[in-house]
Amino acid sequence: MRTYFITIILICASWVSFAQKVAYIDTKYILGEIPAYTEAQNTLETLSKQWQSEVESLFAEAEKMREAYYMEKILLTEDMKEEREKAIQDKMNEARALQQQYFGPQGELFRKRQELVKPIQDQVFNAVREYADRARLDIIFDKSSDLMMIYADPRYDKSDDILDALGYGY
Repeated sequence: MRTYFITIILICASWVSFAQKVAYIDTKYILGEIPAYTEAQNTLETLSKQWQSEVESLFAEAEKMREAYYMEKILLTEDMKEEREKAIQDKMNEARALQQQYFGPQGELFRKRQELVKPIQDQVFNAVREYADRARLDIIFDKSSDLMMIYADPRYDKSDDILDALGYGY
């Protein structure tokens, strides 16, 4: 009986030794507290609105050309019709190309985001990694990502510690 009891204690002790230290952070909160990130987001939003306006302007021009064409279509020769249709199609292609140039997967907005936001995100990631090493944490969850947490004890929220490490703490 005594050996059974000691075996149980040893098993429980080994389970405790495998326990992992876990914390969580909120990167949306952290990034929102970094002025450079807010400024970068504002810059991206301004550029996006400006570029969207340019693209919409080209599409509007194409639409006006199309409306004018349909109003005059019965008065035009076949050559004139083909010429107008080609001009409308060229304007639509120009608008789509500009849209792709600005908003495509490798477009200007993507490159600008990489230029302005990625260094800040890398800085946060490095601060998280250094904090985890110092605090001897095994896992840090990000509650602002797709990870769902039913309950999170606020004492494990280390977002302010990361802000302190980045020099943005209060």
